[in-house]
Amino acid sequence: MEDILIDAQPVSPGVQKRVDIEVARLPSGTVIHMPVFVYRSKNPGPVVMLSGGLHGDEINGVEIIRRVVASKWIQQLLSGTIVALPIINVYGFIHFSREVPDGKDVNRSFPGNPDGSLASIVASIISRKILPLIDYGIDFHTGGASRTNFPQIRYDRRDPVAAELSKAFNAPYSIYSSVIDGSLRSTASQMNKSIIVYEGGESMRFDQFAIEEGLKGIRRVLKHLGMIRVGASSASKSIVCANTTWVRAEASGLFTCLKQSGQEVFAGEVIGYVHNPYNLYNVPVITSVSGHIIGHNNIPLVHRGDALFHIGYT
Repeated sequence: MEDILIDAQPVSPGVQKRVDIEVARLPSGTVIHMPVFVYRSKNPGPVVMLSGGLHGDEINGVEIIRRVVASKWIQQLLSGTIVALPIINVYGFIHFSREVPDGKDVNRSFPGNPDGSLASIVASIISRKILPLIDYGIDFHTGGASRTNFPQIRYDRRDPVAAELSKAFNAPYSIYSSVIDGSLRSTASQMNKSIIVYEGGESMRFDQFAIEEGLKGIRRVLKHLGMIRVGASSASKSIVCANTTWVRAEASGLFTCLKQSGQEVFAGEVIGYVHNPYNLYNVPVITSVSGHIIGHNNIPLVHRGDALFHIGYT
């Protein structure tokens, strides 16, 4: 086994090391770094990236990677290497924001440009210094805009390796999801690297169930790859959703849920209401498909056309 180089710093087999990659400076002159934690077994095996905080306000993923770094089992790998990045978008994280300060989305800026915008610079660091080293990746996200995502894995069904990793992760739901241009997964796919995306919980809010499911999924994948000895138990088999659709508000007003994420629903069922504040009307929210709620809106004040429920179905 050879050393691997992260930002020109060698990491030898059997070594655990933190590498701080310089990103840029704040207007105050303070240097911002992206910490990368590397754990290497003495035995050869796959290189797996665990990444969080690509969107700075999605803190469940940050907490999942933090708990991995804090664990003892990660220091006892049977084979292979783990590259853990708790926070990719450090700027968004410190500003409680999905984006970087210039308003751009890092996950629409790949492969990036070291001489481009701040989002492009961050994306370029991952594309040039991390992705070429890995074989597989698990990227951790949450719902945005005050929407909760029930724990789920998203993967491109055209990628058999991603499908295998998704099956091993065994989240409550597995969703077919094609790669999006400019995303981390898109650039990784062009490098023949398979990345699956975990979604769980809501931005800027800890969801302990989503965090625990994420940690269990990591252990199942690493056990499947022969990198750790003990995985995590699973109560049931993941429900695969080949399609998804949004149920939207047909009126503006105060939104009340009758169903929550993780529950099964049936076509024609009333799953919520939109009430007028003065009780002039009550509009039922009705699902047109049978399936499972994989995400729902948490904001009580809604406008016509707002997304209320995300339904996964086969």
